[in-house]
Amino acid sequence: MAEQTTTTMATPGPQGGTIALLIGMVRACRPKQWAKNVLVFVAPAAAGVLDEPYRVRLTLIGFVAFCLVSSATYLINDVLDVESDRQHPTKHKRPIASGIVPVPLAAAMAAVLFVGGVGLALTSNVELALIVGGYAVLTTFYSMVLKTIPVIDLVILSAGFILRLLGGAYAAEVEVSDWFLIISLFGSLFIAAAKRYAEKQELGDRAAELRPTLGAYSVEYLGFLRAVSVAALVMSYCLWAVERADGNALAGVAGASPWAQLSIVPFLIAVLRYALLVDQGKGSAPEDVILHDRQMQIMGVLWVLTLLFGIYL
Repeated sequence: MAEQTTTTMATPGPQGGTIALLIGMVRACRPKQWAKNVLVFVAPAAAGVLDEPYRVRLTLIGFVAFCLVSSATYLINDVLDVESDRQHPTKHKRPIASGIVPVPLAAAMAAVLFVGGVGLALTSNVELALIVGGYAVLTTFYSMVLKTIPVIDLVILSAGFILRLLGGAYAAEVEVSDWFLIISLFGSLFIAAAKRYAEKQELGDRAAELRPTLGAYSVEYLGFLRAVSVAALVMSYCLWAVERADGNALAGVAGASPWAQLSIVPFLIAVLRYALLVDQGKGSAPEDVILHDRQMQIMGVLWVLTLLFGIYL
C-alpha cells in the first residue's frame, strides 16, 4: 500500500507537466547565453553615441534581435545533437536531450524565434537584418557540419562574436574603425581557443568521441592559439588606447584625460584572470566565467567605467 501511495505522489499531474514543459522551453532557449549579446553595445559605446536616446533604442533593438535569433540557433543545435547530448556527462540534462521538450516543438520554436528576430531587426535597418540573418545561417551550418571541421570550427565560433559586435555598429548606425575590427578578431579567437581547451580538459578521454574536432587539437596547439591571440589582443588594445589619448591631445580636445590609457590596467588584469581560469579548465562556458567570478566582475566594471570616462568626458 505504501508503494502504491509513493508512486501516485511521484507521478506529475497535467498542471505539473505543463509547468515543467514551460520551464523546459525557457531553459532550451538558454537565456543565460544572452549575456554574450551585450557585445552589441560595444561599438556604439566606443563611438560615444550611447548618450543619444535614438541610438540607444536602435541598439536595444539589435540586442533583442540577437537574443531571439541566438536562442533559435541553440534550439536547432540541440535538436541536431539530441543523441550525442544524451551521452554527454552534462549536456544530457538539457531539456531537449532529457525529453522534457519534444523535438518537433523545439523545431517550431526555433522557426518562430528566427522569424521574430530578423523581423525585429528589419524595424531598425536592412543592414542589421542581414547581419542577424547571416549570424543565424552561419550558426546553423556550424551546428550541421562546420563544427566537425578542425580550424574552421574555431573561425566560425569567433565569427559569431564578431557578428554581434558588427551588429551593434549597424544597429546604431556608427562606423567601424580598423582598431575595432582588429581587437574584435583577436579577442574572439582567444575566447574560441580558450573554450575548446576547457572543453578538452573537461571531457578528458571522451573529448574526441563527443566532439570530433577536440581529437584533432592537441593541448599544445590550443595553447599556441591562446598565446598568439591574447598577445595580439592586448597589444592592439594598448595601441588603440594610447592613439586615442594622443589624438585627443593633438586635436586640442578640452579636458583631454588619461582615462583611455588607464583602461588598459583593468582590461589586462581581466584578460589575464580569464586566461588563468581557462588554464584551470573553467572556460568551456565563457558566460559562466564572467557571471560567477568576482574578480572578473570587478575588473569588468572598472574597465567599462574608465573606458566610458575616456570616451564621454
